[in-house]
Amino acid sequence: MTATTAATTGSTAPGAAGRTAARVTDAVKVYGAGDTAVRALDGVTVGFPAGRFTAIMGPSGSGKSTLMHCAAGLDTLTSGTAHVGDTELSALDDRRLTLLRRDRIGFVFQQFNLVPTLTVAENITLPLDLAGAKGDAEWIDALVDVVGLRDRLHHRPAELSGGQQQRVAVARAFAGRPDVVFADEPTGNLDSRSGQEVLGLLGRAVRQMDRTVVMVTHDPVAAAHADEVLFLADGRLVDRMESPTADKVLDRMKAFEVRT
Repeated sequence: MTATTAATTGSTAPGAAGRTAARVTDAVKVYGAGDTAVRALDGVTVGFPAGRFTAIMGPSGSGKSTLMHCAAGLDTLTSGTAHVGDTELSALDDRRLTLLRRDRIGFVFQQFNLVPTLTVAENITLPLDLAGAKGDAEWIDALVDVVGLRDRLHHRPAELSGGQQQRVAVARAFAGRPDVVFADEPTGNLDSRSGQEVLGLLGRAVRQMDRTVVMVTHDPVAAAHADEVLFLADGRLVDRMESPTADKVLDRMKAFEVRT
């Protein structure tokens, strides 16, 4: 099966026949109405396999951020379904959806969103503390080593570099052992060296700690850290690439530019 055929049929990636951490089926998202309506997603079906690092790419306005937001329960679909594990998001009321996002989904954004008055250690465990959960002390301790923050636990965000702050945000996203972590342009505010460190960290979390990451990015170098890249255009899933390299991703993105 070719990459394009796989994208068209919405099949999962080779080797991903096991558990799916999140998925959308026949996903349609329309903003506005009438002549001003914008169809941000146009019948997208895709699964994000557990234990894999998936990147989502596409030209500006392709629907990549909308796909992530709907899959993560931050936005609702106009039609179609979104699942986290076996849970259909549209079947949840606001309270249960909030609890699902808190307990089963982690988020990493371009802005670090750390609490400036808290230490690194306190920022990492903040979601657990707010939920009144103790968390797994051994897991969090191992996570601190994975993100390389052992000597910064008592520092506050203002005492850290941008890259270190984003590492805190990554550790916070994984602290509760969520089913899936969604990362939206996680290196967008970082220099190239810090960005590479954060991307390497996400990759290690997937491969060494059996986590699942779905990342939206515009950067072919960032996408090359993923196991698979999904390409969107005009709200549709149009291609997918296994074992990406920066050059291959860049060539694919250039093809979009030629087409438009």
